Amino acid sequence: MSKITLDMIASHGITDQEYKNILEILGREPNLTELGVFSVMWSEHCSYKSSKKWLKTLPTEAPWVICGPGENAGIVDIGDGQAIVFKMESHNHPSFIEPYQGAATGVGGILRDVFTMGARPIANMNALRFGSPEHPRTRYLLSGVVEGIGGYGNCIGVPTVGGETNFHKSYDGNILVNAMTVGLAETNNIFYSTAKGVGNSVIYIGSKTGRDGIHGATMASTEFNSDSEDKRPTVQVGDPFTEKLLIEACLELMSTDAIIAIQDMGAAGLTSSAFEMASKGGVGVELNLDQVPARELGMNAYEFLLSESQERMLMVTKPGKEEIVEAIMDKWELDFSVIGKLTNTGRMVVKMGDKIEADLPIDPLALAAPEYDRPWTETKPQDDISFDLAVEPEDLFECLNSLLSSHDLCSRRWIWEQYDYLVMGDSVRPAEGDAAVVRVRNSEKGIAITTDCTPRYCYSDPFEGGKQAVAETWRNLTAVGAKPLAITDNLNFGNPEKPEIMGQLVGAIRGIKEACIALEYPVVSGNVSLYNETGGQAILPTPVIGGVGLIDDYRKSVGLKFRDNGESVFLIGDTIGHLGQSIYLREIEKLECGSPPIVNLKSERSNGDCVRKLINSQKITACHDVSDGGILVSLAEMAMVSNVGIEVYDLSGAIPTHYWGFGEDQGRYIIITSQDRYVIDECKLANVTINRIGKACGSDFIFGGQRMSVESMKEKNEAWLPNYMA
Repeated sequence: MSKITLDMIASHGITDQEYKNILEILGREPNLTELGVFSVMWSEHCSYKSSKKWLKTLPTEAPWVICGPGENAGIVDIGDGQAIVFKMESHNHPSFIEPYQGAATGVGGILRDVFTMGARPIANMNALRFGSPEHPRTRYLLSGVVEGIGGYGNCIGVPTVGGETNFHKSYDGNILVNAMTVGLAETNNIFYSTAKGVGNSVIYIGSKTGRDGIHGATMASTEFNSDSEDKRPTVQVGDPFTEKLLIEACLELMSTDAIIAIQDMGAAGLTSSAFEMASKGGVGVELNLDQVPARELGMNAYEFLLSESQERMLMVTKPGKEEIVEAIMDKWELDFSVIGKLTNTGRMVVKMGDKIEADLPIDPLALAAPEYDRPWTETKPQDDISFDLAVEPEDLFECLNSLLSSHDLCSRRWIWEQYDYLVMGDSVRPAEGDAAVVRVRNSEKGIAITTDCTPRYCYSDPFEGGKQAVAETWRNLTAVGAKPLAITDNLNFGNPEKPEIMGQLVGAIRGIKEACIALEYPVVSGNVSLYNETGGQAILPTPVIGGVGLIDDYRKSVGLKFRDNGESVFLIGDTIGHLGQSIYLREIEKLECGSPPIVNLKSERSNGDCVRKLINSQKITACHDVSDGGILVSLAEMAMVSNVGIEVYDLSGAIPTHYWGFGEDQGRYIIITSQDRYVIDECKLANVTINRIGKACGSDFIFGGQRMSVESMKEKNEAWLPNYMA
């Protein structure tokens, strides 16, 4: 055995103190394979060592929550013996190194997290962040990531029904690719990862193991530098056709009584899956690596244990059921091998040939990973901007068109047309609008899904930004008529060893917590991605929230589209004209300053509950929440989707018109209805602010004595992204 050197320890991302802890746990020096196992299990990506102190404070329970954080995905009850299983995870570093495979395997990994619990995936979503459009790599990265997401999802036959894509220079050296999957399961047929039964077989199924992805978890737990191209071998290679076979094989197997526990091999591969399953069950594991199906010759124990090759699963079966598993795997042309058994030792013993390659205690790796209380400094909120900072423009329509054709507000059609968002035939409201809606087959129920985050708010005030990210998804779900049920989060931040970055993470989690409690909207799953920076330059704090809601009758859901019949346009919620950290301020005034809008969670709740009631009473024909760009942008988006004009009344009053039109005050919705009296009375009854701000008419967008055809607005809105990519 070669002696472990200081360079070896450092190259595995292990600190001096952590190595001292390893020596104390083992009572001896580890060999290289054992050092590799510790490095991936104690990596930030697998252990959450910088964040778990704060993650424990999040609300995770509600009467409808079946399973919260700690398993492969979260589960919520939707009635009738059915449950929704969902989670979001990051594949940021791999996608920057190799955008197609990084994004594709991100989709594959999150799909496995969902179907390993017994759920058939019914929808994918994503949240993407790229650098400045002027950066020389942005086109290449955007093209590769979108192609990877579409390629994997389209081939596997799961619709990608929506998401978000934004650009900012802080992501120049570190893009974000967050993938989310939602699945449907039966509440009496859910599978967990707790291994039980001494002597029971440990079975490997799926694809063969290769050398791709080795140390992927460790790579994802460090900052980037100039050698990112050298890290290509740490990026996994995906095969969506094999994953499709794996889905069908696993779901068929789950209809038998063979499985005791099942876990996908994700980050840290065979190591992580085996350790986590054994630790949860309080058992030991003995593995024989000679039995692991390999696609490359000469692989050693270190490579087998740390490979992150895709489309692989580990399971524990009941005694005598191995033949059932093997027969199903043969049917679907997947590898099957009994690679070990459970023991009562509480240790993982790994053998290869006649040699014991690793002999490690399980709980100290799986449960006793370091937990740091890192020092943090609170982000000082920026001062709000005064009414005289942003001078009223001479031409509001010119400003509106500039915003609609900007990189953050332009149409994403170029992206979502590359995704098969209609496959399976259950997508009710994909691609456009506030949330996607997917029907539950053979029922009237619909599942609403959304992702959202406003990083510029989080940078200015992480607490308010965290609140806003949760409230925005709650609002998105409400705007289509769904009852928000729960969230999954993907917390993307820079280096937590810097107190100011750790302060951003702490502030955002505190804001998320407050919003989730106030809105009865618990966190049931999630992911933390840290060290998202290059050369010391961190990304904007980006705590992405994925929300899921339930619609009792999907046919009652509404979107942005309305008809040309003179219906009234109403604004629900209070407007003070908040321009701090707004898209208007950034794009028109070229300023990134001010405080974000405050989220009044009491108003958020009452406004949203009222809107949902109106939608379910079928008194509204269209609804849109007011967010980026304010009232005028939201109205323009509705007009462009509908191909119908809107005459907008200027109700700014004492507020400067551009503050009223482009301010990003929270908790607001635009609704379109012909039932004016009913809607007004319901809002008054709920003590909700409502104002009639226009009417649907003709083919022009009219405001302040100016008019422009909706068609010309649409042309500008849809032109930026195809022109940029061309």
